[in-house]
Amino acid sequence: MESQMHRQVSFFGRFQHYLREFVYGGIDGAVTTFAVVAGAVGANLDTSIILILGFANLLADGFSMSVGAYLSAKSEKENYQKHRAIEYWEVDNIPEMEREEVLQIYKAKGFEGELLEKVVDVITADRDRWVDEMMKNELDMIEDSKSPFNIGLATLISFVLVGFIPLAFYVYDFVFESGISLFLWTSIGTSVAFVVVGWLKSYVNQTPVLKSVWETLALGVVAAFVAYLVGDVLDSILINS
Repeated sequence: MESQMHRQVSFFGRFQHYLREFVYGGIDGAVTTFAVVAGAVGANLDTSIILILGFANLLADGFSMSVGAYLSAKSEKENYQKHRAIEYWEVDNIPEMEREEVLQIYKAKGFEGELLEKVVDVITADRDRWVDEMMKNELDMIEDSKSPFNIGLATLISFVLVGFIPLAFYVYDFVFESGISLFLWTSIGTSVAFVVVGWLKSYVNQTPVLKSVWETLALGVVAAFVAYLVGDVLDSILINS
């Protein structure tokens, strides 16, 4: 029992660690897929065509966004390691200059006299601590502990999961021929998704819940409206002209 609870806590801890990636991947997935559906509806396309366009967008854009997130995180981590290696070289080869930089940093913070010298002595007495200090206070760089692969994976999963919602009713109707008002129910379902993701975004960004929800919902509505309008106009020009 304790082992199972520990695994559950560990899972939710990892999920919370990558919540930002999940939120923004989900927003992009819902917005882009809903926009594709709205544009296809505006152009009066058949359900089968909507599903083809929707799934093509869902998988291709999801993969593209996750790869972009992975490469961006990997690049940032490599950049941090490169500058960290430079700081180690400077500490080993020009320690007097590096010590002076530490002294100037803490002098600017208000330290002076004997206390300033003691602080500098403590920091420069340990090589790793010295480099950590230079990375943080000289270069303003803090290493991200998150795995680039997990960042990309969280982005992909959320993009596909949340992005599938605008397609769910069309899949259901294609399989069971329900006869329901597809775009109406799709709009309702996607709106609920935007509300949930907007609520999670408020938690990530520490912003008011209503503000975050309305921003996310408005983004989806505007994107869908523009896509629907474009689809309707192109349908009138290219097909019904």
